[in-house]
Amino acid sequence: MARKRVRQEEEASIDMTPMLDIVFIMLIFFIVTTSFVKESGIDVNRPTAATATKKKAANIFIAVKENGEVYMEKRAVDVERVRANVERMLAEQPEASVVIQADKNAKHGVVVDVMDQVKAAGIDKISVAADPGS
Repeated sequence: MARKRVRQEEEASIDMTPMLDIVFIMLIFFIVTTSFVKESGIDVNRPTAATATKKKAANIFIAVKENGEVYMEKRAVDVERVRANVERMLAEQPEASVVIQADKNAKHGVVVDVMDQVKAAGIDKISVAADPGS
């Protein structure tokens, strides 16, 4: 019986599977550990305050423009709809805190109405954004 000889010259190849597994696991790790920042999407001219401090994290941003328009998640909302939007966001993140970014020329009545709506939604952690004074 004649045996066929197996070719000894098989091509040398590197198995990429373990490296791809590690890269995929690292990708998942970075996606999970990244904190996603939601902004109101509107630039406002914030007032300056000598005692302004930087807040570590906030989950809900509400912008109040000079003309009284209120923005949440890059869209205009009525003041009466702020509570419903905050309640929806609160269902997604129960430990949420709110930052109100009010223009320095905005009427404080609108800002107070927004704060009332946020309080009515059940959030006690409300901050008003300000630029640090010099």
